[in-house]
Amino acid sequence: MLGKIIAAVFTAALLLGGLAAPAEAAGTYKASLRTAARSLPVAAEKNTGYDRDRYFGDWKDTNRDCQNTRAEVLIQESKVRTTYTTSRGCTVRSGKWVTNWDNRTHYSASAVQIDHLVPVHEAWGSGARSWSQARRVAFYNDLGDGRLLNAQTSRLNSAKQAKGPEDWMPARNRCKYVADWVAMKIRWGLKADSRERAALIRYADSCPAATVKVTRA
Repeated sequence: MLGKIIAAVFTAALLLGGLAAPAEAAGTYKASLRTAARSLPVAAEKNTGYDRDRYFGDWKDTNRDCQNTRAEVLIQESKVRTTYTTSRGCTVRSGKWVTNWDNRTHYSASAVQIDHLVPVHEAWGSGARSWSQARRVAFYNDLGDGRLLNAQTSRLNSAKQAKGPEDWMPARNRCKYVADWVAMKIRWGLKADSRERAALIRYADSCPAATVKVTRA
């Protein structure tokens, strides 16, 4: 009887006394980059039926402050206070952005695009085709992790297009690119095809030791 009482008290302490793990812990992944790259499930891409506008939509203004996802990312990534095209502050005009694929600095918002690190077409073929519409829209407008959406030049964005690391790599910060790619695949529960996974493992093994930590969406 005493043992049952002690167990009950201990359980209550875990639940009410702040000893339990945070609610998000169950959705948090943490491992070395090399382990994380190898953990990606492998499946062939299935890209039939892809329609970006129909299935992913466009930038949203989810908090209704007149700044859509593009504006929010520009504000978050600017190294200085941003300016706007009107007094309402809806559309970003200028700031200071360093595009991390080439380490170049830009001051005009029109000089950069907001790129999905894992391209939308790649996401569709890697699992998003079976998602609900709401989840696909959430992926497209993911502001919950700063690694998926980034300011990049149109030249870099056009060079990358829908390619994965097996077919395209940036000129700079390649190890960060690989780590972020793996993290975003894990965050959204996306698979990798065999060529992609092999490339990720090859790059991960050549990079300095790093840890991938990400909260699953």
